[in-house]
Amino acid sequence: MTTTADAGAPARSGNAQTVHELFERRVALTPDATALSRGAERIGYAELNARANRLAHLLRERGVAPGSNVAVCAERSPEVIVALLAVLKAGGAYVALDPKQPYERHRTLLADSGANVLLTQEHLLAGLDGLPEPVGHPVLLDRPDPSLADRPATDPGLPGDPERPAYIAYTSGSTGTPKGVVVPHRAVLRLVTEPNFLTIGPEDAVLQFAPVAFDASTLEIWAPLLNGARLAVVPPGEPGLDQLAETAENEGVTIMWLTAGLFHQMVDGPLHRLSGVRQLVAGGDVLSVTHVNKALAMLPGIRVVNGYGPTENTTFTCCHVMTEPVESDTVPIGVPVTGTRIQILDEQGRPVTGEEPGELYTGGDGVALGYLGRPEQTAERFVPDPTAPGRLLYRTGDLVRRRADGVVEFLGRADHQVKIRGFRVEPGEIEAALLARPEITDAAVVAQEHTRTGRRLVAFYVADHGLSVPELRRGLARTLPPYMVPAAFVRLMAMPLTLNGKVDRAELRKDVNRDRPDLGSDYRAPEGEVAEALALMWGDLMEIDGIGADDDFFELGGHSLMATQITADIATLWGVEVPPRAFYENPTVAELAQVVEELKR
Repeated sequence: MTTTADAGAPARSGNAQTVHELFERRVALTPDATALSRGAERIGYAELNARANRLAHLLRERGVAPGSNVAVCAERSPEVIVALLAVLKAGGAYVALDPKQPYERHRTLLADSGANVLLTQEHLLAGLDGLPEPVGHPVLLDRPDPSLADRPATDPGLPGDPERPAYIAYTSGSTGTPKGVVVPHRAVLRLVTEPNFLTIGPEDAVLQFAPVAFDASTLEIWAPLLNGARLAVVPPGEPGLDQLAETAENEGVTIMWLTAGLFHQMVDGPLHRLSGVRQLVAGGDVLSVTHVNKALAMLPGIRVVNGYGPTENTTFTCCHVMTEPVESDTVPIGVPVTGTRIQILDEQGRPVTGEEPGELYTGGDGVALGYLGRPEQTAERFVPDPTAPGRLLYRTGDLVRRRADGVVEFLGRADHQVKIRGFRVEPGEIEAALLARPEITDAAVVAQEHTRTGRRLVAFYVADHGLSVPELRRGLARTLPPYMVPAAFVRLMAMPLTLNGKVDRAELRKDVNRDRPDLGSDYRAPEGEVAEALALMWGDLMEIDGIGADDDFFELGGHSLMATQITADIATLWGVEVPPRAFYENPTVAELAQVVEELKR
C-alpha cells in the first residue's frame, strides 16, 4: 500500500521553479518587511535581495554557472544567508562545510564536490590555508570586495529549473568515504511551501541555529524566507541552554527546531522561557514520550512536531504533530509531509499487509537526485518507483509499521547505521579510519545507550601494542567530524564472534567498560568539594569511574551537548552559570573547579 500526502504533487509555488525565484516573489510582495535579525541588526527583504544579487553577479564573473558547486565555510551570521542566496541566484549549488570539522575533511569534501569557489570568513582563513586552486583564493563574506558596490543590485534572472541542484549535503559513508547528496530546488520547495506539519506566515520568527552543513538548516532558513517570516540568527559559538532560550525570548521566536538530545535537555531545563514559541519541531533521533508530554503540559497551546527523514529525502519525510499528551509507548513519526509518497515493503520488495513491519521507501518531490559521482551507490539506494514511471524511491533502511489509524511508527534500522546527536553515522566509516593505522589489526564501532546522554559511539580495536586514547582520538579528529569521533575506546585481545564468524556487535553493545582510559598521564585525585563533585558528574555522564583532577574533558569523550548538561547541573548545585566555552578554555576537572569557585566568590 502507498500512503501519500497530496499524491506527490509539485510544491504549491505558483510559477516559481526555484528557491531564489520564490524568494524574489516574496521580496516583491513585502520589500520592507524584516527578513533577517540578529540582536539589534535588522535586514529587510529588499536589502537582503540586493546584497545577494551583487554577490551573485560577482560569482558569475568568477565562473559560477548552472552545474557549478560553491563551497561555503562560515559560522552562523546574516552574511551566510546572503551567500546561500547568491550561490542559488548565480545558478550554482552550495556545499556547506562546517567550520568545526577538521581541515582534512574540508579537503576531502572540496575535492569530491569539485567546488570552484569558496565563500568564507576572514577569521577562518588560517584553518583553510593551503587549499588547492581555485578555492585557494576565497571570497570573504565579512570583508566584502570593494567592487561589490559597483555590481548590479538586480536579479541575475537565470531561467528557473526545478531539477537544478540547490545544495549538496554530505552524509557518512559505510565504505569510509562521505557521500554527497544532491538536493534539487523542487525538493526544497516541497518542504517549505504550504507544509502540512507547520503553519508559517509573516507574523512568525524562526530560529536559525543548526549548522548549514546539517540538513535541518534547510527548514530553518528557507521556510521563513519563502513565506515572508523573519529569520532570527543565533550568534556564532556554542550557546548554553539558557543562552539559547534567552535568544529565543529576545528575538520573539515563534518557531524553532531542536535535535532530540537538545530538546530533552531544554525540557529538563529552561523550557519555561520558550513561552513565546508556538511550534517546537524536534527530531534527528527518537523522542522521549515523557519529555514530549512535559513540554505540552508546561507550554499550553504549543504544537510539538516530531520530524523524521533522511537527507536523501530533504530533511523530513514524515511528521507527527502533537497538541495532546502522547498515550502510546513511543512517539510516532507520523504521516507523510506534503508532496511525499511512502511505501512499506518486505524483504522481497512487496507491500506489507496490515500493521506488519517493513522497510520504509519514500518518493515524491523530496527525493534527491542521487549521490554525487557515485552511480553504483545511487542505483543501490535510489530505485525506480513502480507507481510513478520515471520517478525514484529512496530506500531509507529504516524499519517501520503503519498503525491502524494510518500513523507510522519507527522500529529501528535494518543495518548498522546510527544517529548520534542528530547526525547520521555509518560505523564503517569510523572503522575504516581506525584500520588505516598500521598498529590496529581489527576494529568495530557500535552505539551504546545511556540513560542521560542517549546514544554514544564506542570503538573496540585489536592492536599490536598499546595506544593512548588521546593519540587515537587526535588521529581520528584529523579526518572525521567531531560527532563521529567515538566517546570511548576499548582495546581487546580479539573481537567476539557469532556462530557464523561475524563480529558479535550485540555483545559489544552490552560491553560497557567504566575503567578510566589510558590518557597518557598519571592519575591525580580531585581535591576539594567542587572538584570531587565535578569528577562524579563527568563520570556519571561518560560512564567512567575514577576521573582524575588533570583529566581532559574532551580526551575523556566529552562533547558540546554533554557540556551543556553539566553547566545545567552546575547551575542547579551551586547557583552559578558557567558558559560552555569554559570547557574549551579550562578542560580539566581542576581547571573547571577553579572557574566554579571563582564564580561562587
